[in-house]
Amino acid sequence: MRYQMRAVLGTRRWLVLTLVLSVVVWLIALAGLLSLARHVHDDVPVLLAKKLPLLKTHPSLIFAGDSRTEYQVDPVLAAELTGRRPGDVVNIAYQAGEPLALLAAVHREPDVFRDAHMVVSVSPFIFNEGVRSAAVYPQDVAARLSVGQQMTSFLPLRVGTAIRFIREAFASRLAAEENIADRGPAPPALGLVRLERVEPEDSWPATIGAHGHYANWDLSGPKARFEIGALCDMVQLTGKLTVVIPPWAPRYNRASDPTWRERDDTYVKLIEDAGSRCGFEVIDLPSIPELVQSDYADEMHVTAKGVPIYTRALVARLKQ
Repeated sequence: MRYQMRAVLGTRRWLVLTLVLSVVVWLIALAGLLSLARHVHDDVPVLLAKKLPLLKTHPSLIFAGDSRTEYQVDPVLAAELTGRRPGDVVNIAYQAGEPLALLAAVHREPDVFRDAHMVVSVSPFIFNEGVRSAAVYPQDVAARLSVGQQMTSFLPLRVGTAIRFIREAFASRLAAEENIADRGPAPPALGLVRLERVEPEDSWPATIGAHGHYANWDLSGPKARFEIGALCDMVQLTGKLTVVIPPWAPRYNRASDPTWRERDDTYVKLIEDAGSRCGFEVIDLPSIPELVQSDYADEMHVTAKGVPIYTRALVARLKQ
């Protein structure tokens, strides 16, 4: 009996030791991959690089930023409304677009942006340090964190964010080496992507205050510091910079959602204070009366039917 107990205890010790060694080896391997990814990372991600061939026409009005510009601003209509020629207005926005990436594009094509008016949409997740999900974490911010900071920020619950950074870093380097921004084909519709499908009702958040973009609210971390810094740096490199804060779907009542109201106010103030300090214009669009609930595909993106309404409203504000 005593011999059997010793054997069981010995087996358990070896299992624990093996598990500990496996975790240590895995962490060392992950740290090595993160270090290599930081080395090869390029600030222009693949999704933005694929949009940059649109700059060959040397547009004078460039819409950029995140998906709320990618899906909602029609460059053809904007050109018509502003009296510009076709191709003189483009949409280079992409999913989860961030100012740091746009700054890298500006540095890469200084002659294009020097005299252009750039209109950039932003969303709370770009600045809120509490949002660390893989789908929306700004990749250029991740690249500016040390390996230790990356591991403490993303492990263990957000390991997918670290893995996405590694994957996207190599993809961005490949895109840079293949010179997709210059040799690739220009996207159709001058960069506009239309949403046709409406998300089912049960997939919409109950309130915006509980939306993931506002989770663990913190505007004091590296996200806000780096991304606001990028916006400020672009002021001197572009003809004019306008930062847009787009609306949410009208089904949500900001007045009855104190969490949303409080956090949104601090987020808007962050952008407006930076605009006053650095010299860029800020357009806050908490609502557009002409956009009704049926014009929205989800809580924050309009359908194809809502695109001309949103484009007209935004251009009208740009003209003021």
